[in-house]
Order: sequence, then structure tokens, then C-alpha cells
Amino acid sequence: MRTSLLAASALASLVLASGTPVAAETKAPAAHAAHAPAAAGAIPKATGYFAADSTLPFHAPDFTKIKEADYVPAFEQGMAIQRAEVAAIVANRAAPTFENTIVAYEKSGRELGRVARVFYALTGANTTDGLDAIDEQMSPRLAAHSDAINLDPAFFARVKAVYDKRASMTMTPEDARLLERTYDRMVHAGAMLTPEQRERVKAINSELSTLATKYGQDVRQATVAGAVFVTDKAQLKGLSDADIATAAKLAAEKGKPGQWAIALQNTTQQPLLPTMENRPLRERLFNASLHRADGQAGTGDTRVLLAKIAALRAEKASLFGNPDWATYAMWDRMAKNPKTALDFMNQMVPALAATQRREAAELDAQIKKDGGDFTVKPWDWYRYANKVKAERYSLDEDKMMEYFQIQKVLEDGVFYMANQLYGLSFKRRTDIPVYHPDVWTYTVYDSDGTEQGLFYFDPYQRPSKRGGAWMSNFVEQSFLWGNKPVIYNVLNIPKAPEGSPQLVSYDNVNTMFHEFGHALHGLFADQKYETLSGTATARDFVEYPSQVHEMWVTDPKVLANYARHYKTGDTIPAAMIDKIEAAGKFNQGYDFGETVEAALLDMKWHALSPQAAAAIDTPEEVDAFEAKALGETGLEVGLIPPRYRSTYFNHIFSDPEGYSAGYYSYLWTQMLDHDSRKWFTDNGGLTRKNGDHYRATVLSRGGTMDYFEMFKNFAGRAPDIQPLLEARGLTGGTTAPAKPADECCMAKKAEPAKK
Repeated sequence: MRTSLLAASALASLVLASGTPVAAETKAPAAHAAHAPAAAGAIPKATGYFAADSTLPFHAPDFTKIKEADYVPAFEQGMAIQRAEVAAIVANRAAPTFENTIVAYEKSGRELGRVARVFYALTGANTTDGLDAIDEQMSPRLAAHSDAINLDPAFFARVKAVYDKRASMTMTPEDARLLERTYDRMVHAGAMLTPEQRERVKAINSELSTLATKYGQDVRQATVAGAVFVTDKAQLKGLSDADIATAAKLAAEKGKPGQWAIALQNTTQQPLLPTMENRPLRERLFNASLHRADGQAGTGDTRVLLAKIAALRAEKASLFGNPDWATYAMWDRMAKNPKTALDFMNQMVPALAATQRREAAELDAQIKKDGGDFTVKPWDWYRYANKVKAERYSLDEDKMMEYFQIQKVLEDGVFYMANQLYGLSFKRRTDIPVYHPDVWTYTVYDSDGTEQGLFYFDPYQRPSKRGGAWMSNFVEQSFLWGNKPVIYNVLNIPKAPEGSPQLVSYDNVNTMFHEFGHALHGLFADQKYETLSGTATARDFVEYPSQVHEMWVTDPKVLANYARHYKTGDTIPAAMIDKIEAAGKFNQGYDFGETVEAALLDMKWHALSPQAAAAIDTPEEVDAFEAKALGETGLEVGLIPPRYRSTYFNHIFSDPEGYSAGYYSYLWTQMLDHDSRKWFTDNGGLTRKNGDHYRATVLSRGGTMDYFEMFKNFAGRAPDIQPLLEARGLTGGTTAPAKPADECCMAKKAEPAKK
């Protein structure tokens, strides 16, 4: 699963016009005597690197001119300028209008946006101790800055005055959407609260910002520290020469030459477990992953941190009259409320649990067949699942990798797909400074030859990078400013030893197509306002366009163009692809189950009342709550742990909001994804006509309209869950037939007797 947009820290959006405003309900007079123009003062003049747009093509950041010492002054200066800009809005004696209030707010904070986008890109992809220290220093200050602006009753009064007369105003649809979003976000942030409640929200926001930053840093450090060392090379039997060389290099870098170190990735399961023959080492590696940051593995302890985050969120939600954080957080989601999301997931649980038990029995049989005298454990699962898969489908995943060279996958696969669907073309360039030598850059051209944007590709794993894969922007598309998008994709592919071919797994091929789906969502942005541009959509919609683009990984035309053997140049055999697709429904008990478990765990944390959340304040209570929450899922969590345990669940705890009460989004958007794949298949597949239609109805729309309406404009109907159930092998009489999805239908759970 991809983390995608988490790299665009919530702080970056907090300080921009799309931030989190607030204030008590008041009526706005035509002029504010207490805020005369003189009170606003002059807007400070910006200085330093971030004072103006970069002079590089597309205003791309010039990393040769940016020093760590630049960030704190730029943040401070950017905050001072935005405060003055908003003070000028409040001090304006003219009656509030869309232009002098809403658009003026949209225009504020440009320097702050520039520094935030670069800074949070680096803290995600190439951090240092210095950047981490700045992050800790600035996070609460930025949260306080946002609150100082957006918890101002006089400022909200002007916004509300414009909003209240919207019915009589002449606006474009995008103008109307910006007005609604600005007002709704201010109310959601506390605009209607009492002064005392607003002060408590400020304090909570500041503390959450500090705790979330600390949690993310602790998880990254725990992941790095959790590397498993091996002193006897014989224990590495089954690993490839490249994997062993990588482990030797990492051990040497960690001060233990002559040993081998296996780095952890962000998820519970680890990529080397399937090929690792030594069972005790498999168990050791798996447990190092499972117990990172939980006080048991010597890699720190995030339990008290995450408990404080959950409690503060629940308390904040209560200030708004919400029973829990999930209800509060889902205000702008496509699913609308926790019940809809929970019922959507729960209707799949019976069939999924049965699949888990059936697959475990199959793996036990394989273990016995191989002479083993044990039953399958989580650290065995993928090893024996791959054996069953290889026997059943004659699929050798190591052989598959030989057809996937990273540059060909990107340029002849991902880019070729984008050309065939949308007419895009790409030109590699070496004149754009990058933040790490492993980053590649490309100019993206539209079908008419005009420049569409700039794309950065950062593929390789390194200690300075957090786990996962994601997309974000250095520059947001905006007609208001005349900016085209500057976008980056970040992945965590293990880098091959120097001199060896850089091959990638089939899973990483999927990730490359997925993350470029996010990139296309940003590249095709067609909005006037940054607040609504590109991927500025709901959490449970933003993963949808990225997932759809994974369907082209095995498209015959695309495959023939990129999947070539690194030695012979031969195209990947059609029979191998047939086996990949036939095997697609195999092992769904684990593959799909671990994600459902993580999504349900997320919801359990964020469905706590303030009283219940506050009662969980020790490491032992965190463990007990997690065990109870997972036990209640009805799934086989002992055999199949969640994709992320609470102690390293960055999606939901390392950001003030992030994917909290939103990890279900990866499942919800799979519903949209698989239904869309059916539409593409029914309408001729990989064609420019289909691509142009998808671009016009979905990829170019940003956050400018209702998401159900957007989907209906694309597919001609509401989304349907059935293609997802079929793709996951969760039909066949174990699940009730699903009705087409609309705003409410997913909230109705199938009756147990029908499952």
C-alpha cells in the first residue's frame, strides 16, 4: 500500500489559503472600526531564497542555492508576511466580497508555501538530523500561526459575510466551490466555537503537531535501528547474490564490516522473507518488524505518544459536538461518515475470514509436503504461499524480475502508457538541480507539444528516507499564478550493487504505475486556485486515480514495450503474464486481509470517546486496546497481522490529521478502481478516446465537484462494489450480491444469513 500524499505534510496546507480557519459566529459590518488600515501595518518585504519564485524552468526549486540555515528564517518571514496579508483583509473598509476576502486569502502565504513544500519534501525523502531538529522546532509554531489567523473572529466574519450572500452572487462553479471550501474548513476548524473552546483547540493543535512530528521521527529511527544483523553467511541461503551484497554493504555502513544487515521496510511483512530458507532468521526478521517501536525490540517505544494523539483527537472532536474523531475527520470524505466506511468493510469480513482459514490450511499442507513438522506462522506465510503459487501457476517471481529493469519500466512502460492513453511525451533532463544524486527529472509534454509540467523520480531506498511510496508537488498548478505543476514520485526500491542490473519486483512495478497515477492527477490539474488543484481531493478519493493506472501493468501492448529480459532482450512470455493474472486472486487472505485489518484498527482508535481514549495512557493499555480491537475484527489476526501495527502506523499517527480514520480509503478507492477497470475494458481498453474521457471527467477536475457526481460523469452511473469482490475472490456465494454504490447504499450491511 502506498503512502502517496503524506509527503505533502498537513503543515504545508495549514499555512496556505486552504488551511484550517476558525472563529465564533459574528456578523460582518461593512467596515471594522477596530481593524482600520493603519492597524494592519505594511506587509513585510520578503528576502532570501524563498522570497520569490525560483528562476529555474517551471519555478523548480534550485537545490544548489538552498541551505539548511535558510529554512527557519524563511518560515518566520513567511509567517510574518501572511499574518500581515490577512490583517490587511480584515482591515479593508470595503464590504466583504469574493475578491477582497476569499481570493485575497487564497493569494496569501506564498512564501510560506514555497518553503513548506521544499522542506517537507526533504524531511520525507532525504532528511538529516538538522532538518529533523527544524521540523520539531517549527511544527508547533506553524500550527500556532495557522490558528492565529484562522481562529480570528473578525476574519471569519468577513468570510461568513460573503458566504451568506452566495445565492445572490454571480460566480463560476470553481469560484463557488472555493467559497464553500473556505467557509466549511473554517467552520470545521472551529469558527463557530466559543472563545474558550477556540483557545483549547489552539492548544490541542499545537500539541498534536509536536506529538505527530515526534511519532514520525521515532518510527523512522526505529525502522532504521531495527535492521537485523547476521554473522553467518550460511543463514542467508535462498537470498540472491544482489540481496546478500546489499546486506553486506549496509552492515559495513553501520560499522559492522564482515557481517550482513537486513533493513526493515515500513510494512509488517518484509520482502526477503519468501526466499529466506532459514526459519529462525525468518522469525527474527519478522519479529523485528512487528515489534519495532513497541518497547520490546530495543528500537524505542511510540505507545504513549500514539495514545496521547488519540486522546487529544477525541477531545478536539468533542469540542465540535462529535462523539469521536472519526466522525469529525470524515466531514469532507466521499463516504461521509464512519458507519458507511465500517459497513463497507464489514460486509467483506465473513468471506475474507473464510479465505484466510482456507489458505492457511493449504499452506499447512504444503509445509507437511515439504517435510516440515510445524504449522504456518506469519513469517512462513509468503514463503509457502509462493511455493503453492509456483506449483499451482508455475510462477517464479525471481524469473519475473529479470524482465523488469527500472529505467525501462519507467520510460518504456509507465511513460508509454501515458503516451498511449493521453498523448504525453517525456524528455529526460540533467540541467535541473536535484536534492539527491539518485533523482531523475523529466519535462512532460502534452499531446500538442506544449509543456505540461516537470516530473522528478526518486526510486531508491536509503536511511534518510521514510518508508513507503508517495507523490507530491514542489509547485502546484494554478491559473491564478500561471504555474504549471512540478511533481515528484518517491519510492523505496532496494538499490542494486554497483555494476549489477537494477531489476525490480513485480510489486514495485505496480507501485511505479500507481504513483505515476497520482502524478497524472497532478499533471492534468486544470484549476484557477491551488486550494482545489490536482490531488486536492478527499482522502477516500485521492487513491482512486492512482490505483486505476495499475491496470495497465499487464496490458499486452504496454508489456510488449517495457518487459524485456535484461540479458536477452526477449519480451516477457505471454504465458508468464497469464500466470500472473491467474494468480491474482491467490493469497487474498493475506494480501487483502492485512489491509482490511489495518483499516479497521485505524477506525477502532478513532471511534473512541474522549473518556475511553483518555483512559488509555500506558504502554500496557495500548497493547491491550490494540489486541482487543484486532480480535473484534473477526479475522485471523494471529496468522495475518495488520499491515501496520499501531506503533508504526505512520499513515494515521505521524501527521496532525493524515489518514486518521481514513486508511479505509485504500479499500474504498479499490471499489472505484475495479469498477473503472471494468469500464475501460468494456469500452476498448488502452485508447486515446478512453484516456481523454478519463482525463476530462476525473483527472483534470481536482477538488472542484462532488466525487459521486465526478464518478458518474466518467462511468455514466454510480460505482458498484461487485468488480472489487470478484477481483479479490470474495464472491462465489459467501458474500451477498452488492448493490451499486451511491451516497448511502454502502451503509447498508448485508444480512449475516446471506453471507
